[in-house]
Parts: sequence; C-alpha cells; structure tokens
Amino acid sequence: MYQTLFRPILFRLYRGDAEAAHEAVLTLLATISSSRAMTRALDQLFAFSRPELERQLFGLRFPNPLGLAAGMDKDGLALPAWAALGFGFVEVGTVTAQAQPGNPRPRLFRLPADEALINRMGFNNHGAQALATRLKQLRQRPIPIGISIGKAKATPPEQAVSDYIAALHLLFDDADYIAINVSSPNTPGLRTLQDRAQLDSLLTALQHENQRLAANRGLKPRPLLVKIAPDLDDAPLLELLAICTSHQVAGLIAVNTTLGRAELRHSDPELAAETGGLSGRPLAARARAVVRLLAAESGGRMPIIGVGGISSPTEALQLLEAGASLLQIYTALVYQGPGLPRQIKRAMLP
Repeated sequence: MYQTLFRPILFRLYRGDAEAAHEAVLTLLATISSSRAMTRALDQLFAFSRPELERQLFGLRFPNPLGLAAGMDKDGLALPAWAALGFGFVEVGTVTAQAQPGNPRPRLFRLPADEALINRMGFNNHGAQALATRLKQLRQRPIPIGISIGKAKATPPEQAVSDYIAALHLLFDDADYIAINVSSPNTPGLRTLQDRAQLDSLLTALQHENQRLAANRGLKPRPLLVKIAPDLDDAPLLELLAICTSHQVAGLIAVNTTLGRAELRHSDPELAAETGGLSGRPLAARARAVVRLLAAESGGRMPIIGVGGISSPTEALQLLEAGASLLQIYTALVYQGPGLPRQIKRAMLP
C-alpha cells in the first residue's frame, strides 16, 4: 500500500522538495510520539519481535539487530515512534556542540529510478544541549539510543577535537553509545579526520574524556564507535581499523554516504551530478565489500554496524553474512516504507 498509494502521493505533493517531505513525515511521527495511544497503535500495526532476534553488544541489549541510521531524526524528535515501528535501536544526529543551520537549501534530492538519495545537509541540528534536554524528558527508553557527533562547519579541522569533546561532555549522560562521524562528505575538512595522525589525536582525546566523565559521574564509559567513508581504498581502511583497535574503539559503522556515482544506472545525469553524498541501493555492493574486509582483517573481533544500500531483506542478510553484527537503514524507508523493518526481521529468523 505504501509503494502503490502513499509514496506516489507524498512524492507528488513534494515533487521538488524532498526535504519538505522528510520534515512532514518527521512531524507526523513526532506527533505520534507525543501520544501513548497513538504510539501503541503504531506498534500494533508494524512491530515484530522474537526472542531469537535479541543481540548483546557493547554491553547493551538490542531487542533486534536492525537500527535506524543517523540523519533521519537528527534531533531525536520521534524516538517512541521509531521503537514502535520495530527498530532495535536508533542513532540520532549527527549533532554538533552548538546549533547550526547546515548548508543552503535545496540540499536533499531523490533519485527514484535508482532508489537513491543525494544529500548535502551539512549537519543541520539544534545542538547537543537541546538534544540532551529532549532525551532527559523521554518517558521510557525501550531501545538503545546512539548519538552521532561531528564538528561544526566553521571549525577548522585542526581545532575539531574541541568540538567533539564539547559534544561528548553535553551528551555523555544520555547516550547509550557515541558514534564519531569523521566521514560525512558535506562538512569541509571532516574526512581528513580519518587520516592517521588526526584520528589518533581525536580518539586519544575522546577516550580520555570518556574515562574522566565516567569516573566523575559514577557511570560506565560510553562505547565509542567510528563511522567511516566508503570511498577509502583498502590500505587506508586497514590503517583506520588498526588505529581504532589500538584505541579500544567499541566498533565501526560502515559506511557513510559516497561521493561516487559509478553505480547509478537509471537516474537523470543532471540530477545525479548534484553535489553531496549518495545513499541507497547503489551503495550496497561497496558497503558489503568494506564490511567484509574489516570483519576478515579483525577476525570478527571488531563489531561492525553495517549500513548502506539495504533495500530489501536479501541485502540485509548479505550484509550480515559479510560480517556485520548489527544493521542500519535510512534511504530504504523513503522507497519501501514503514513495513520494511518487519520484513527484514522476519528474514533474520533461523
């Protein structure tokens, strides 16, 4: 019904403004989240749970392995609704220490022929403090909540550490895990933080602050995960893995959006040439290759959240077979609708 009725209406209403469609859906889900009755109704329609789907990772319990990727709900506006839709965890953000508007609109583009999106959002968010306040007001947290943090656009890469530290300080109490985004292509200089020296400095500072906050507040250190780009060659990927391992990073998130366009087959060339990161079905093969490489090199000892190109249960299973411990989706929801999480979870059952 979503693909034959609701998606065509939504795409027609917001033909030239994909971000407006995103905002409309998020507003609806935020409204549902504000009502226990509506949240329960959503749960009855879409949720699907089985004990066999539960996972234990990073010292956390995940009701199932399928999560919502960062970017869909940056400011955590609809968390109860995502749980009701059947996700096993949610990653909010990417947020920065201070609020910022992001890049000028238009900055989100649909490529329906390839079931893909191009975005150049630029970490538009209300800031770490606003997110922390919202998370403290949640009535309950039925699923783990990860928080993706990044540097502000105006912050030079050489001063990025202070941005990440400030965000970690503000969000430490309310995060089940912290995702360190050093791989978005839409913030100038951000991807240089994947280089050996800069990543080493960043992880050293973040782990030190993580331990300090935990000791001062009588809490456990938060699992730190690093989100990586799909556009790195094998050698830099393996170097990044070695650095993360040496800093006792809890896991990797593979992969972010790509600057490549080679896998686009059917989209209008002018639209495909829009600046930004590509997500969706064309990213599937590269995401599997990166996950497979990292899982093999680490001997399965580095947990990986696989994300990128999952548009069906088949692609979800393939990413698990490549070595992912957990999965995330985002773009597929735009094209396949809210029934997709249940389909994927059914396929995961023995």
